[in-house]
Amino acid sequence: MNSFNRTPQSERIHIALFGRRNAGKSSLINALTGQQIALVSDVPGTTTDPVIKSMEILPLGPCVLIDTAGFDDSGKVGDLRTERTREVIRQADIAILVTEGKDLTDETAWAGLLKQADVPYLTVLNKIDLMPEVPTTLLADMAKRLGCDVIPVSALQGTGLDLLRQTLARLVPDSEKQSLTGNLAKPGDTVLLVMPQDPQAPKGRLILPQVQTLRDLMDKRCTAICCTTEDIDRTLAALKEPPRLIITDSQVFDIVEKKKPESSLLTSFSVLMAAHKGDIRFFARSAMAIDRLTEQSRVLIAEACTHAPLAEDIGRVKIPRILRQRVGEGLQVDIVAGKDFPEDVTAYDLVIHCGGCMFNSKFMLSRVMQCRCQGTPMTNYGIAIAHIKGILGKVSIPE
Repeated sequence: MNSFNRTPQSERIHIALFGRRNAGKSSLINALTGQQIALVSDVPGTTTDPVIKSMEILPLGPCVLIDTAGFDDSGKVGDLRTERTREVIRQADIAILVTEGKDLTDETAWAGLLKQADVPYLTVLNKIDLMPEVPTTLLADMAKRLGCDVIPVSALQGTGLDLLRQTLARLVPDSEKQSLTGNLAKPGDTVLLVMPQDPQAPKGRLILPQVQTLRDLMDKRCTAICCTTEDIDRTLAALKEPPRLIITDSQVFDIVEKKKPESSLLTSFSVLMAAHKGDIRFFARSAMAIDRLTEQSRVLIAEACTHAPLAEDIGRVKIPRILRQRVGEGLQVDIVAGKDFPEDVTAYDLVIHCGGCMFNSKFMLSRVMQCRCQGTPMTNYGIAIAHIKGILGKVSIPE
């Protein structure tokens, strides 16, 4: 298994394909990847629920391809499929509208949805092998109506695929190219990672944010040193100079803050994930809502992963306990996991989200936008804990 296949889905570019039934979305995925990944049939509606496949597509690199049901599906079941297709927009870093170029009414409507969601997109005029020729006037008219580049392609013959790949590469959002540690670490820096090993990190494993942070530091050619909370003093004493940056688990923020050298910057894995995937400034402002909570308040805690909770789970046990100790036992705390998230969050006085290591940035930001539009404060685990412990002002936030 090569390194691309080991790249977590959350760190891959999510490319979603939308189009009518039988427009050739599945055939296009198979042509792009050179594999029979998606089921192809002449029967309209073969693809029902979204189909997700992780692949490497050069020059883009690690990607997630999402094949969706036709947006012209009909009937009660068809309406459900279309709604599932519409939900995929929240995950898409890039979208491909696949069409045969006949009636563009539906495609124009979906182009509007993609613009509204700020998803960069292009259109593929598919099945050009069935056309005597592709008039340049047709491509120009489509580009004008749909507001994007139009690439003529034959998924069957492989025509136009190189141009399609190059155009997709140009559409990759800048946010997908940013470093996890941002400006907090530069090449040559020594970085100390404080990583408590609790039941959430079973023997033989590191949790995903720790792995991603280590890889980011290696890419920057930093010197990364790891220790547990109990070994901070010994590790610092072994260093000739204080580390430029200390990255800790948020749960031991206060312990590490008291032990860190004055010249060292301090942040947490959760804060790094919040800055990498969400809106860190909004999270920091929203943390102030914790001070306004009462026993009549209602808080939503959202986890990206759907793991079976273990003892002392941070989202399900520790944060609710800390909040109730601060506010009172009457505080109502609701918990959701995975892609379950209420469409209406106005009933909540605060949303506290995990770092979102299992989500791509686009999907995480869709939740941020939802909370902002509905006037509900939203913060994340690390920011909330730092605020509660009174050290948020001492925490470094990457840019």
